[in-house]
Amino acid sequence: MTRRHGCALLAAICALIAVLSAAIYGAVSSDEGTARRAATGRPPGSSAAPASAGTWVGTWSASPAAAEPGTEITGLAGRSVRNVVHTSVGGTSARITLSNLYGRRPLTVTHASIALAADDDSAAAVPQTMRRLTFRGAPTVAVPAGGQVTSDAVRIAVPHDSDVLVTTYSPTSAGPVTHHPRARQTSYAARGDRTDDVTGTPYTEEVPYWRHLTALDVLGAEADGTVVALGDSLTDGAGSTEGANRRWPDVLSERIRDAVADGRDVPRLSVVNQGISGNRVLHDGPGRPADNPSGLNRFARDVLGRPNVEVVVIDLGVNDILRSRRTADPDRILDGLRTLVRQAHARGIKVVGATLMPFYGHRGHTDEREAVRREINAEIRSGSVFDAVADFDEALRDPYDPRRLRADYDSGDHLHPSDRGYERMAHAIDLDDLRGAAPAPL
Repeated sequence: MTRRHGCALLAAICALIAVLSAAIYGAVSSDEGTARRAATGRPPGSSAAPASAGTWVGTWSASPAAAEPGTEITGLAGRSVRNVVHTSVGGTSARITLSNLYGRRPLTVTHASIALAADDDSAAAVPQTMRRLTFRGAPTVAVPAGGQVTSDAVRIAVPHDSDVLVTTYSPTSAGPVTHHPRARQTSYAARGDRTDDVTGTPYTEEVPYWRHLTALDVLGAEADGTVVALGDSLTDGAGSTEGANRRWPDVLSERIRDAVADGRDVPRLSVVNQGISGNRVLHDGPGRPADNPSGLNRFARDVLGRPNVEVVVIDLGVNDILRSRRTADPDRILDGLRTLVRQAHARGIKVVGATLMPFYGHRGHTDEREAVRREINAEIRSGSVFDAVADFDEALRDPYDPRRLRADYDSGDHLHPSDRGYERMAHAIDLDDLRGAAPAPL
């Protein structure tokens, strides 16, 4: 065969491959388009279709923590619920997760929307940002009892460090209502379907908790992954100024954003808060499903189930000490923490663990409990529990009496920090410790 003939044959083969590739690509593209329409519920090119660039990360979250008292029979039938949430990072598209963990019947949501808040402490929306949400392409969704659903993505420019309004309407009762109490944030409710209302005028009911809504994710380029803060009331923000977003995860998010803006070589991560007041490592609260599920119980949902989690910061153990009728067993608490670490490592997630802060002066303090706290902290500092340590105890304790919080870091109850104390907690986390993956299993 001459070189010319060989080149001609090679060209023919390449042309055949190109034709076959085009056919295969066309078929795959068609399948991907079908899958995308099934996932988003919208045809390609729809104005509500999400942008294709970026990474999905959590920008806000709140763990479903309990059944709302007084909603067992009627739930919130015939009312619009407008949750106000604060973002960690921004994005070009968004999606929400609704929970019916404590409901006894399916929760039927016939209308849902998302919009940017027009002002602080307000139910009013910026009119041009109002978007209707869909679920598998439909405006109506039935959230099964004990379950949760995630909406389709919708195109909306969500800024970082901003308030977002997520509104749902249900015409029927699924009681009791799944909620997150002690939100440190005012949300709203209105009679009738006021989901698309931008004035905020019908929203005359104010509540200090979040209902049904458990997550807001964004697609964008501001973050490459998510940090999950898993904890109790010290992470939930008890004692901080209501509506001011001064919990330590909020401040940590600000630190990361400021460091990136200053050109520092730090991980570009969002921060979401999965704190539940009163939470323990080992034990659930009462009920089925349990109110206040333990860290062990909820870790798969609240940490492993979040999008693109790179790091989890765990601050749990104080309530295992305070709520034990007898002297708590430090080895059991440490074993529980190590179990969480193993679960995180199995998913390639790095774990930063916090030492337990002092509580002398609190009604639950005893010398025996103080001894357990110090024993747990010694083990955490030894490096045998977590990949890295955030020494909250050292950062906030009174240097003249390490059994108690420093006065200006104390909210007044000798257990929960003040705004300044929460800020100090956030600064006790080394941003470089948020870098890298979990150690490979041996």
